[in-house]
Amino acid sequence: MKIGVLALQGAFSEHLKILRCFQNLETVEVRQPVQLLDLCGLIIPGGESTTILKLMGLYRLDTMLADLCARGFPIWGTCAGAILMAGEVGNTNPNMPAGLGLMKITVRRNAFGRQVDSFEEKLRVPVLGDKPFPAVFIRAPLIESSEPPAEVLARLGNRAIVAVRQDNLLATTFHPELGDDDRFHQYFVSMAETYQAYHTNF
Repeated sequence: MKIGVLALQGAFSEHLKILRCFQNLETVEVRQPVQLLDLCGLIIPGGESTTILKLMGLYRLDTMLADLCARGFPIWGTCAGAILMAGEVGNTNPNMPAGLGLMKITVRRNAFGRQVDSFEEKLRVPVLGDKPFPAVFIRAPLIESSEPPAEVLARLGNRAIVAVRQDNLLATTFHPELGDDDRFHQYFVSMAETYQAYHTNF
């Protein structure tokens, strides 16, 4: 099975490093639409969301991802990737390009301040088990609201939403690739395995 990481800009190498520790899993640095064809999932990493989106449009990756998403293809956006997944971005310049608009969530950019305001929080994430997940927030967005079929997976202590799943789509406003805990990556791999099994059988 192959999982790709969008490698146009941002923290893609850290995701690749974690995925390469999984057995029977190949990884692909995705820069062109043709590289999506035989994947079972794609991670959109943190970085500069506007830059990533412009490059995706330039290479026509955005159109292809929309088509794949409609077929159940798993996509996971982390930090800036979560902004791109959102159906609406609350505090954005109207002259900036729209995101992918894949999820029923509203996101606010840089909700926790500048890079010097970065922090780590132990999150309760029931789908990952009882052990708290160490989440690293760096210039992180915030999920202000979500609507069905989007399902909240994790909140901060103040009830702010920081992780959401919507069927084959996953968004986390933090950086799960910057720690030693690979459970979120395991969770996404299981989504990709489900996709692979369905498309193998049908």
